[in-house]
Amino acid sequence: RMVFFASRIPADSSFRSERIPVLFFSIRWLSATLPTMGPFSETTQNITVSVVPSPIMEESDPTEGRYSFAYTVSIENKSDATVQLMERHWIIESADEQINEVVGPGVVGVQPVLQPGNHFEYTSSAVIRDPIGSMKGTYVFRRSTGGFFVVQIPRFKLEYPTLFN
Repeated sequence: RMVFFASRIPADSSFRSERIPVLFFSIRWLSATLPTMGPFSETTQNITVSVVPSPIMEESDPTEGRYSFAYTVSIENKSDATVQLMERHWIIESADEQINEVVGPGVVGVQPVLQPGNHFEYTSSAVIRDPIGSMKGTYVFRRSTGGFFVVQIPRFKLEYPTLFN
């Protein structure tokens, strides 16, 4: 977890307003140099799902309780069969409270077909109301030989760099 520290801004007249841009510049510079979190990976029935989340600083507003995150998902078919991702089911939590559940066909508008040894990658985003949250879920796949099966999406943390006074 990354934590930023800043000293308390004095309320008296000794504070000079030109310090504010320096503080925000420092936060932006530090957030741009943050290492990505993850990957978080899980394999179910020879399908490996890996997720790397990262905060989206420019789309977040902590004063309004809006913390935006991107997450890149890589799905690798390690099986001997061709499979197609048919459906997704996500559970999104903010501070250990479920705030959203997303169920729908495919991912980012497609239902990718994965030949043996191939992978598919996409990036999406989520917004939570606390600096810490998590996501987890499942995908439903169909084998080219027939039949459906469920693949676990690993639970991964959403952690926003926080300023403490």
